[in-house]
Amino acid sequence: MILVDTSVWINYFNGQKNKHTDKLDDLLSSEPVVIGDIILAEILQGFRKDTDYHKAKEYLDSLVCFSMSNKNIAIKSAENFRYLRKKGFTVRKTTDMFIGTFCIEHNIPLLHNNKDFLPLQELGLLVV
Repeated sequence: MILVDTSVWINYFNGQKNKHTDKLDDLLSSEPVVIGDIILAEILQGFRKDTDYHKAKEYLDSLVCFSMSNKNIAIKSAENFRYLRKKGFTVRKTTDMFIGTFCIEHNIPLLHNNKDFLPLQELGLLVV
């Protein structure tokens, strides 16, 4: 099971070819690909055209979608953020802390194209 971040899905839906979208193509035919509710919201809110929104929503609805936020994840995300900040790293978006922490806590590898996840590898984030 691989969780795919918004940063890869956006490139994928925009038809961009890079190592991350190529990997997503490979994974879609060989591994269970999952998303989280935060990622789903980020992806869907970005579509300008209703037709594109509905196509993406229909496709993404077929994937397993985890609820990524709860009290424990919120506290652990804050602890992780504070730990990384003390080490000299700043993760810019709270949503990235939630996504990364969720993956760490559930031992789910993350496919991403976002440098904000790099410091989270120090905390055990598995990256595809």
